[in-house]
Amino acid sequence: MTATGLPDDEYTALRERVFDTIWSVLDPLEREIEDTERIPLDIVVPALRACGAFGLIVPRRYGGSGLSIAQYLPILAEFAKIQGGIRTLVHVHNSFAHALSEIGDEQQRAEILPGAAVGERSLAFALTEPGNGTGMDLSSTARRDGDDYVIDGRKWLITNSDIASHFLVLARTGPRAVSAIIVGRDTPGLTIAALPETMGCKGAEHGELTFTGVRVPATGLVGTEGDGIAHLERALEISRVFIAASSLGTATRAFDLSRAYARQRVTFGRPIAERQAVQRYLAEMAVDLYALRGMLADAAAKWDRGRRIPAEASLLKQFGLEAVGRVTDRALLVHGGIGYTRAHPIERLYRDARLNWLEEGPPTVQYLVAARALLDGHTFDDAFDPQPA
Repeated sequence: MTATGLPDDEYTALRERVFDTIWSVLDPLEREIEDTERIPLDIVVPALRACGAFGLIVPRRYGGSGLSIAQYLPILAEFAKIQGGIRTLVHVHNSFAHALSEIGDEQQRAEILPGAAVGERSLAFALTEPGNGTGMDLSSTARRDGDDYVIDGRKWLITNSDIASHFLVLARTGPRAVSAIIVGRDTPGLTIAALPETMGCKGAEHGELTFTGVRVPATGLVGTEGDGIAHLERALEISRVFIAASSLGTATRAFDLSRAYARQRVTFGRPIAERQAVQRYLAEMAVDLYALRGMLADAAAKWDRGRRIPAEASLLKQFGLEAVGRVTDRALLVHGGIGYTRAHPIERLYRDARLNWLEEGPPTVQYLVAARALLDGHTFDDAFDPQPA
């Protein structure tokens, strides 16, 4: 399906409204969130609702903005420039609202997406388990019992577990079958507990879910039984592009701060921006930013044309996490010792960026997915091949 997004004038107005909220309302909360390790939801949620950030990629027929992926990525990147917990909240909400719009049936979409578009409902992804990987070796089970499924098991590191109204749970429904089932937050037998605070992206909750005889209607099954891995692959495919956009936003902020600091920091009577070593750092940072922007544009254009991008998404996510790692490393070197303190945002950006290594799979997973796709015959566009005159 081809995504057209909003008309230019409507998109410009939406983008300006969101950007203004990011910098006038949300960015000033950084110190409070980092100190308390809690996002003030009484401020953040109304602000996100007012600017339309909850419904950015929810289809318009369900009350969202229906942005194309090419339109959405710059907005997500802007969120990644500020406090990381807020970016995480926005990213996860939009990612899985978008996933439900593609893989859910009409009843499921109509029940959840209108509320998701305005931040009254939210969907989180319940996949990761404490004693297993994230594929066919899942331990959580969903047993069919008449018109219901009965779910037992544990999940952890579930982002937005503190605010989600619904969880998309991946559980085994047979010896070699994994299925995706929607579970409401208040379903009896489901308990939610907080996990210890994280290194970065403070305030975002990544909790533990325990399912003990959780009974849900079979209408909560997404797709057909046993389709869970296929749904997982599609949802993670585009979400990996979103992680790369987040890497771009964090890296861009680190670069902008480093360039400004190099111009004003004086040693031996000269700004350090005049020193060749610092110029080298800045140029190396710019290489990563330039390359990452181009890769994001390519992946977004392909997805918006209706193409699957398994190799591109994993390679892009991998390059993005490496790029933001290099950029924040060099930003710390440009700032020197003061950058290691909380006097500058560089220290926070450095920590926030490290979550990108783990979201939607670590590097080993990205290389595996990309290699399998390429060996299965996946090819890149021929846009750069010479064309006959």
